[in-house]
Amino acid sequence: MTKINEDLLDAWLRLSISVNNPRLVTEITYNESLICNILYKHAHSKEKTPITATDLCKMTNMLKSQMNRTLNQLEEKQLISRERSTIDKRQVFITMNLQQCHVYEEQHEQILSILDAVVGKLGNERSQDAIKILNDISEVAEQLNLA
Repeated sequence: MTKINEDLLDAWLRLSISVNNPRLVTEITYNESLICNILYKHAHSKEKTPITATDLCKMTNMLKSQMNRTLNQLEEKQLISRERSTIDKRQVFITMNLQQCHVYEEQHEQILSILDAVVGKLGNERSQDAIKILNDISEVAEQLNLA
């Protein structure tokens, strides 16, 4: 008999694999898309505090080396810009290059259209329940990682 923790892990991995589908994320990798999502939302928010690579590492749990590689790839694709702080030369601020972000926006729209189909099949109520459960799971997992 399978334990509930095994079932939860299987469901989590299945969802991760579905989201990290190479047919969905063609122009930019999953990690690049993750970083773009954060930077894009930040650029369109009222929050104007600059974001550093260290901030992005904390938000994504990516290793510093993995983050640097991802940022280098995004910079090569001209999706992000890096600017050294004038106050503290050790800090480098990362921003989304909004003039070039159409690659991210197109991919994001493609993923949203698939999620619209998921909502269409599940219905609004079950989709809202799924969102709450996924957020609850994420929050508990984050709390356990901090302990």
